[in-house]
Amino acid sequence: MTNWSARLEILLRRIVEIPAAILVVAEIGVLFTGVVARYGFHAPLVWTDELASILFLWLAMLGSVLALQRGEHMRLTAVIRGMSPAGSARAEAVVSIAIAIFLLVLLPSAWDYADDEWFIQTPALNIHNTFRAMAIPVGAVLMAITALTRLLRLSWRDALVGVAVFAVLALASHYGGPSLRALGNWNLVLFFVVLMGAGVLVSVPIGFAFGLATLGYLATLTRTPLTVVVSRMDEGMSSLILLAVPLFVFLGLLIEMTGMARAMVNFLAALLGHVRGGLAYVLLGAMYLVSGISGSKAADMAAVAPALFPEMKRRGANEGELVSLLAASGAMSETIPPSLVLITIGSVTGVSISALFTGGLVPAAVLALALAGIARWRGRNESMDGVTRPSPTQVLRTFVIAVPALALPFLIRSAVIEGIATATEVSTIGIVYSILAGLLIYRQFPWRRVYPMLIETAALSGAILLIIGTATGMAWALTQSGFSRQLAQAMGAMPGGAIGFMAVSILAFVVLGSVLEGIPAIVLFGPLLFPSARAVGIHEVHYAMVVILAMGIGLFAPPFGVGYYSACAIGRVSPDAAMRRIWPYLLAVLAGLVVVAAVPWLSIGFL
Repeated sequence: MTNWSARLEILLRRIVEIPAAILVVAEIGVLFTGVVARYGFHAPLVWTDELASILFLWLAMLGSVLALQRGEHMRLTAVIRGMSPAGSARAEAVVSIAIAIFLLVLLPSAWDYADDEWFIQTPALNIHNTFRAMAIPVGAVLMAITALTRLLRLSWRDALVGVAVFAVLALASHYGGPSLRALGNWNLVLFFVVLMGAGVLVSVPIGFAFGLATLGYLATLTRTPLTVVVSRMDEGMSSLILLAVPLFVFLGLLIEMTGMARAMVNFLAALLGHVRGGLAYVLLGAMYLVSGISGSKAADMAAVAPALFPEMKRRGANEGELVSLLAASGAMSETIPPSLVLITIGSVTGVSISALFTGGLVPAAVLALALAGIARWRGRNESMDGVTRPSPTQVLRTFVIAVPALALPFLIRSAVIEGIATATEVSTIGIVYSILAGLLIYRQFPWRRVYPMLIETAALSGAILLIIGTATGMAWALTQSGFSRQLAQAMGAMPGGAIGFMAVSILAFVVLGSVLEGIPAIVLFGPLLFPSARAVGIHEVHYAMVVILAMGIGLFAPPFGVGYYSACAIGRVSPDAAMRRIWPYLLAVLAGLVVVAAVPWLSIGFL
């Protein structure tokens, strides 16, 4: 049975990978064609956005399938890592059953939703919307099969434990419904704190934990048809703004492959590498520049660390210290455009993405200065033996080589600010530019790596977009229950007015960033809290910068922050080696955050 299920899983992966890769290429081609036609030939193509939207939902769902097949859905693994092998196997059985139950319960409603969409035709292409909406049931079927095949690979005893857990929960929900209704909104604590929290702790992927909690709440305590959940998921995943997610992920992988990231790092190293602590400054500067291109923190760290860590270790730097600085710089650069978090926050709250792009640069610079001070103090005993100052000619040479790479962040930002392309379309300009630079300038473009990069792009994007979709459904359920109004009233009534509201928001989003990561936390709570921030007189761009940086601290803070473990994996360093060394850096980031929160001009002075 194990061999049969493993072969089926491999077959499913091969079936999904090719169309997912084609969809990534198609999205790039369609959007870039639209930019060229509109700006280059002044002949806008009315169908490009429509076709991109149709393909995007398919990319999101097939990417979610790939992420599940590759084990790349975002989940909390701190608890399961501490279990015994037997306990870990049972937890994996619970996870597989949880995923399968969510998908199988959702599937009939997803089919009905797709069938109802037949009566809607797209205005430009005159295509029945069912062809787009069918992505949801097709993706649900493929993910359910994947989850069940993984369950078959476990022992029957472990599977029986998982079945028993959900049988007990189902019986309790069925017979306890009347009692739960009498609790009023306190039942939200049971479903969205206790049950969802238990799922997250046992390592159920965050997107599926959101979805299960929402379905359980609506099915047990309301008469709401579950097609509403499907429609909210569709709404959450289909925003054309979010198409920037896969495109910027691919761009981040592309600049690493073409050597553009290394060219930037080499220039910074020639400029500052000869001073004590200079390579730490180079790391911070490289993260600042690269974050302006890739939009993905994992891609940023993967581009910078391999180029700098060997030389920093040669100079005597502790590997735990290096990873600590890398992780803290990831938190520092969360607001540097075109961060995926900035794009997400703009899409779910209605804040101008151009304003967010403009407002994010100075707050990140404030945190970079704070981190540079800590890095200088911690590197005061760095060995400089054998380190020579490069000649002006060498510095100039590395600068000339890096110019095409250094120009890319400015090209991206200028294209958005000047109205040449939208925040979604601008990534395609960066992709085409990077391909040409790799082929014609850096002469580094291994074609064999393109297909794996397309697969990785689809999988990471699917993992992110599924969270956004299920979190949108969850936010709708919380709003219908009246929770959003109560939360807004409670936070708006905090003592101290805007200062008290900001302080509570920082604390809340540090915790949320640690537990939920940035994107799901923003999708879930952004629409609820931004109106309250405006009501107490806080500028929405200023508030966005503060909550994003607060989430960054939580995301990269051990022991729960997923970003911290990503930094350790990229640096090939044990998490234990950096656990104690990272706190001074995180305190520096927190101090910078307090400055940003206290001085609104840093966020809105250039709007």
